[in-house]
Amino acid sequence: HRDSRGNDSTIYVGGAQWMNAGMGILHSERPPDDIHEIGGRQEIIQLWINTPAKNKMDQPAYYPLSAEEAPAFVSEDGHVDGKVFSGEVFGLKGPIPSQTVVNAATITFRKGGKISITLPSDHNALIYLLDGKLKVDGFGMVEELHIVHFKNDGEGITLEGLEDTRVLLLSGLPLNEPVVSHGPFVMNTQTQIMEAMRDYQMGKMGILIEE
Repeated sequence: HRDSRGNDSTIYVGGAQWMNAGMGILHSERPPDDIHEIGGRQEIIQLWINTPAKNKMDQPAYYPLSAEEAPAFVSEDGHVDGKVFSGEVFGLKGPIPSQTVVNAATITFRKGGKISITLPSDHNALIYLLDGKLKVDGFGMVEELHIVHFKNDGEGITLEGLEDTRVLLLSGLPLNEPVVSHGPFVMNTQTQIMEAMRDYQMGKMGILIEE
C-alpha cells in the first residue's frame, strides 16, 4: 500500500489494511517486491465500508495490521481459531478504529470444528468462505467462494466446518443514509459527488507518484 498521505506498508498473509478515505486520498495496491520468493501468489479481498455522512470529510487515515498483531481466539477443542481486526468478536476487541460499528474477523475451521458467534440482532451480517465447506445452523451446507447474508432475526450464528475452511466474518450497524456513487467516489448526494471530483482535479486529495 502507498498513498498520497505518505503511508507505505506491506502486509503479508492473514493481515489487513484498513483505510478511511475521508475527504480524499490517492492510493495504490501492488504485489510486494518479494512475492516470487514467497510463492508467487497473491490473495486479496477488497471491501468498501460506507462512512457516516458526518465523517465523510474527516482527515484520511490508514491502519495496517499484520496477522501477528491481531487479537487471536482459539476454541476450547482447538479446532476453530480466529483473528479480530475491528469491532468486537469472541469477546476480543480489534485494534482498528471505524467511524461506525463494524465487526471484522477471520475464522479458520479444522474439519469438525464448531462454534457459535454472538452478533447484535440489529446488525447486518455475512460470512464469505475463502475455501472449504461449512454447515450453517438453520440453513445447511455452504461451499467455498460463496457468501451467506444473514437475517436480522437472532443474536448470533452457529457454524460447523465440514472441511478445513477459512471464513471472513463481517457485521455492522446499518447507516440508513442515501448513497450516491460515481467511480471511486461514494457520497450522499450528487452535488457532493461533483464536489469530490472537483477536489480531485484541483489536487486537494494529494499527489501519488508511482515509482
